[in-house]
Amino acid sequence: MQRPPHSYRDDPSVPVFPDELPIVVFDGVCGLCSRLVRFTLWFDGPRERHRFIAAQSPLGEALFRHYGLRYDVYETVLLITGGRCLMKSEAVLALLGTLGPPWSWLAQIGTLVPSPLRNATYDVVATNRYRIWGRTDVCRRPPPGAEARFLG
Repeated sequence: MQRPPHSYRDDPSVPVFPDELPIVVFDGVCGLCSRLVRFTLWFDGPRERHRFIAAQSPLGEALFRHYGLRYDVYETVLLITGGRCLMKSEAVLALLGTLGPPWSWLAQIGTLVPSPLRNATYDVVATNRYRIWGRTDVCRRPPPGAEARFLG
């Protein structure tokens, strides 16, 4: 569901949170999603340009609900940037685009693929992510030194 920028600020069911940096909302029990977060932390390094929210947290669930998404089965990563919510392949490519070369180059190449094909590929990966990359019973703890970058 497409909503105006920063619409979550007007939704009383969404707790107030700092949104001046891009925020990745991810499935905290998914092995692939946790790897994406660690990958982002590694390549973002000391610049600290991103924050993270586990979808299973109260804030993560409220954001999924706000955008009309299922909050019992997380079918997409969300990237909230500039108050806009990006989903699926658009979110992943935008996130890669912030990490500098070679990842930003890969993101630019990825945008050449038509969105329906990108999202169909995303859906296949999302459907099989637990089987391929595993699943944990609880959200993993943030890496040492990165705790302040995790919200919710």
